[in-house]
Amino acid sequence: MTPAPSIRALGLLTGAASSGPVGSLGRPERAGERFRRATRECLLALAAVDAMLEDGREAREAIAGDRTALLYVTAAAYGASNREFITRGGGGTHFAYTAPVVVPAEVAIEFGVTGPYAIFVGGAPATLRAIRHAAALLDDAVCDRALVLAVEIFDECADLFARGGRLLGRPLVEAAGCLWLERGAGDLAFESRREARAGSGSGPELLSCAPLAELDASRRRPAAEPLALSGRWRGETARLIWPRRPSRSSVA
Repeated sequence: MTPAPSIRALGLLTGAASSGPVGSLGRPERAGERFRRATRECLLALAAVDAMLEDGREAREAIAGDRTALLYVTAAAYGASNREFITRGGGGTHFAYTAPVVVPAEVAIEFGVTGPYAIFVGGAPATLRAIRHAAALLDDAVCDRALVLAVEIFDECADLFARGGRLLGRPLVEAAGCLWLERGAGDLAFESRREARAGSGSGPELLSCAPLAELDASRRRPAAEPLALSGRWRGETARLIWPRRPSRSSVA
């Protein structure tokens, strides 16, 4: 068992429901020449961290330095930059944006985060694993805080998702979220099972952002224990269980 982390803050951005195949988040505006060529997924990641800091009522200096770990999760966010690079014959300047690592790199540069980092590629179960990994880093005193960042964009590849057919029947909704975790108490349980044909679920599909959306929704409901987050991806169903509701007592 891994000690359960406490929640310091959570920032979440989600696209609006749409009659089309994708609920888009659009392109956030950010001042500075460095962001002129930045991809949407990078700008949304930065906006999610800003939202997290606002939720925690903290300045960006609070997460700077080598005692903050950054764990990034996505299943599809780099699809748009890869498609654009291939179809437009992009040069070396834009090649870096085809890799998932560019998103946490932009966050690390902008907010001065220099601690441990990792990248998890996949849907909701990957985010649950990232939270569990963050809890282990906190327990080992490798860091004082861990940020779990998830970003999913679909707009640029909406036609490809529709042609693939695997996600038809559930509207794709873009999302970006960042969860600030600190050391907590109790044991965190992770469960996973493989299913020959896992159900597709109901409601919009947020892929790796789904557990953060579930956690955000739980904060608006009466307290319930234990708190369980769940998610499905490619035949896997996973659950992450806190023995008691994660505390946000450090927030004034």
